[in-house]
This record gives sequence, C-alpha cells and structure tokens, in this order.
Amino acid sequence: MKGLSIIGFLVFGAVSCWATAESLHLLLSSWPVAFCWAITIGFFIIASLGTKMIADSLNQRIFVENRGTKLLLGIIIVFVFWLCCSLPTNTHTFFYRNLINDKVTYEIATTKGYLDQIANGVVTADKTNARITEFINQVNMKLGQLEAEIKNEANPGNGPRAKAILADFANLFDVPVIKPLSFVGTSAQDRQVLCNEYRKMIYTLRDAKIENIKASMTPANSNYKQQALVDRKNLDVIKRNIDEGNLDVNDANDIKQICDKINQGYSTIKMYAQFVDFKNAEDKANYTAPSPQTKIARLLSVYDVWRDFVTGQQGGLSFIFWILISILVDVAAFIFFDIAFAKRDN
Repeated sequence: MKGLSIIGFLVFGAVSCWATAESLHLLLSSWPVAFCWAITIGFFIIASLGTKMIADSLNQRIFVENRGTKLLLGIIIVFVFWLCCSLPTNTHTFFYRNLINDKVTYEIATTKGYLDQIANGVVTADKTNARITEFINQVNMKLGQLEAEIKNEANPGNGPRAKAILADFANLFDVPVIKPLSFVGTSAQDRQVLCNEYRKMIYTLRDAKIENIKASMTPANSNYKQQALVDRKNLDVIKRNIDEGNLDVNDANDIKQICDKINQGYSTIKMYAQFVDFKNAEDKANYTAPSPQTKIARLLSVYDVWRDFVTGQQGGLSFIFWILISILVDVAAFIFFDIAFAKRDN
C-alpha cells in the first residue's frame, strides 16, 4: 500500500509540478525552465508536508506533540504554498492550454484585418467624407435657423436668438467668437441682404474648417500605409510558422515572439486608429488603450487571468472546470502522500 501510494503521489505530483512550472515560465520567460521546476517541486513538497501535519494533528489515534500548534502551522503552510501558489498556477496552465490556440488565431486574424484597412486606405476616405458631410449638414441646419430668425417678423434682424445661433457657429467652427454683422433697416429686402452676407461669411468659415478636417484626418507620416503593410506581412509569417510547427504557442519563448509581432500591429493600429472601422466597442477600447495589451499577453500572466475571471471578463464555467481539475489533481497527490508517510504508532 505504501509503495502504491508513493507511486500515486509521484504521478499526480508530477502533473501538478509540471502545470505550476509551465505557469511560472509563461509569466517569467526570462527564468530558466530548470529554475521554475526547482521552485515548483520545493513548494509542492512543502505543501504536501503541510497536509500531513494537518492529517496527523486531526488523527486522535496517535500521539502528536503540540497538536494544536502543528495543526495551525499545517493550515498556514497549505494556504501559502498550495492555495496561493500551486492551485492558481495549475488552473492557469490548464486554462491557457485549452484556450491559447483559438486566442492566437483570433488575435492574428483581427489585427491583420485592421492593418488591412489602414494599408488599403478605404476607411480613411470614407471616414473623412462622412465627417465632412456631417459637418456640412450641421452648418446648413444652423444657417437655416439663423436666416429664419433674421426673417422673423416678430423680431427681425440681429436679435438675441440670432446672436445665440452665432455663438453655436463659433463652437462649430472652433473660433473664439463670430461678431454680428451691422444691420440697417427691417424691410424684407434688407433682411435678405443680411442673410446673404451671413451666408457668405459662414461659407468662408465652413470651407476653412473643411480643410482643417481633411488635414486632421491625414497622417503626418506619409508612409503609414507601408508601415501597416509590413506589420501585416510579419503576422502572415508568424501564422505560417505556427501552422508549420516552427513556433509552438505553448512554449514561453515562442509565444513571446508571437506577442511581440502582434504588439507591433497594435501600436500601428493605435497610432492610426482614426482610419480604422472597429467591429465593436471592445476592440476599439483594446487597440486604443493608453497602454494596449493583447489578449494573448493577458493569458500569459496568472495574475491577469485570475483577475479577469474574478471580474467576470473571462473564464466562466470553463475556468471553474479547470479549478476543479486542479484541486482534484493536488488533493489526490496529497492523499497519496499522507497515506504513504502517515504516522501509525499509537
């Protein structure tokens, strides 16, 4: 029984230590793999000893010196080395491996799609035209309100309401103020002349604003399309290497290389976000954040994965399933350890 228990402990312990070491290496890819394994094995043995201290302290058929102290110490050891280290990292590794292939495929495809929009320049022209059309419609609407107010028989000319509309025009044209034109006479002909003069002035300001819109929608870097095209080709190379087995998404160093290329795409998209038609608000927030972080990068960190799960941003029932698997693996190893090394003297 003792021999079988030792074998059981080694088998389940090896699975747990592998998962913890993988999680640590994903988080700290600069650390040597052997170093991650050494820490993991040490922590797991200490956690196993903690469970043995708890089991022995609760066993009333044997004599245990300072039973209460050992029970408390065992609980602390299990909490620190298992609940705070082994369990979270194991869950992270299982969840990561179940999800990473789909995440990488999605991130590459989505980033390439937005880079294509920048490289082709279609969205640039469409967005510029749409913004100019919207602006012209606003100007025409305000101009109609102004002319109607000037021609208002109850309050002809430059009344308070007309001046308020001019203040709206100032905001629309991004100028400090638009002074009312001088006005003499209240006849229909006089008011029409005033309307014509306002129209000329408004159209001059409108045309200047349109030029400003075009300038703001034109990148300072004339090579922006080429930059987007280079980033897209880099992602094509990465995807081909993944498909051909030259890059392994489960390898910490390879996934870092993949993330670096996707990050370059993120940076370009953020720089020229005004020329991208994002599929949804979430994508826009991700790609234009102050410090954009790919979804893959968040998967590499055990802290970010657990934080996203707790806040409801990621995981759901799938994550809960891997928590249960992690618990069962570790508990099985602890049970085999306690059976193999249980104190049996009365």
